[in-house]
Amino acid sequence: MRSFVSKKVTALKPSGIRKFFDIASEMKGVISLGVGEPDFDTPWHIREEGIYTLEKGKTMYTSNSGLKELRIAISNYLERKINVTYNPLKEVLVTVGGSEAIDMALRAIVEDGDEVIITTPCYVSYEPCAILAGAKPVTINLKNENQFRLTPEELEQAITPKSKVLVICYPNNPTGAIMTKSDLEKIAEVVIKHDLCVISDEIYSELTYDGNHTSIASIPGMKERTIVVNGFSKAYSMTGWRLGYASGPEEIIRQMTKIHQFAIMCAPTNSQYAGIEALNNGDEDVNIMREAYDERRRYVLYRLSEIGIPCFEPKGAFYVFPDVRQFGLSSEEFALRLLNEKKLVIVPGNAFGESGEGFMRISYAYSLDELKEALNRLEDFVKTLKK
Repeated sequence: MRSFVSKKVTALKPSGIRKFFDIASEMKGVISLGVGEPDFDTPWHIREEGIYTLEKGKTMYTSNSGLKELRIAISNYLERKINVTYNPLKEVLVTVGGSEAIDMALRAIVEDGDEVIITTPCYVSYEPCAILAGAKPVTINLKNENQFRLTPEELEQAITPKSKVLVICYPNNPTGAIMTKSDLEKIAEVVIKHDLCVISDEIYSELTYDGNHTSIASIPGMKERTIVVNGFSKAYSMTGWRLGYASGPEEIIRQMTKIHQFAIMCAPTNSQYAGIEALNNGDEDVNIMREAYDERRRYVLYRLSEIGIPCFEPKGAFYVFPDVRQFGLSSEEFALRLLNEKKLVIVPGNAFGESGEGFMRISYAYSLDELKEALNRLEDFVKTLKK
């Protein structure tokens, strides 16, 4: 019997993150700093709205694009947060998390053989989504000395006549890097010059610690060629609610909605009602969580410095990306030994692309008590390496 499995799918590499969690699941006493998930409960007033809609039987399909009230709330939110105005009925699509939005945007934009430029280290789904859409991923390996920011020179070197899309994520997973307005203005010049489309993953936009987040869509000439992807998972601690959105040019959003219609139908209805409550009344919750993350960020950076592991100061998200090259181990070797010897999980940087080799991703979306114990274990491990 012939194989019925797609060669394209078979060729995809599994997530480099899962390996360590599979090993850790068989061990007792493990501490994990590997999960990119807030440790806060969804704020009560948001949960209460979800519960209320269930009690009232509001469990039917919504429109494919999402509840009108939610799309209006998203449009209002983006106008006050990133200074970009979107028509809520034509330029906003509610999705099942930000990941679905990224997948649909790529499928709606690229043709077979188009090139999608992806900056690495990056979120693990960008390259597989590009491949599944029929595109060829072209990676730009960002540099630690630039704090993993994309430069216009690096972008220019990656562009060919087949280039169509640039995927960026700032604040960044896994590095915590940000791009300032002046950084993005230089990138926008190159994008416009070469007539590219941008998918801007801004899921960590609320988690910036040194000034306000800037969206590339707010740069003159960029709104009409940018899909802004965002969601509720990180800002409002709503990972399991599976709610995100995409905002962009009407023509692209219409085609994304068509894909969404056939593949998903609509995002979960009670999640959508909860999302309205989050956007309209959740600013204070975000502020409280951001302050807590910032405290943890500063603590982790201080301890890494004490331990003797260099790490640039990340200004966004809830990750640090320390440099462990001094120990003469690959990222994966470092992570495996740390897990086996000290029962501590952190993620090797090469799970996020070639340029992550020699670095480790540590999430600080954990309590200070957990972080203290975990970093004590890391310190003990480093001492054994220095003997």
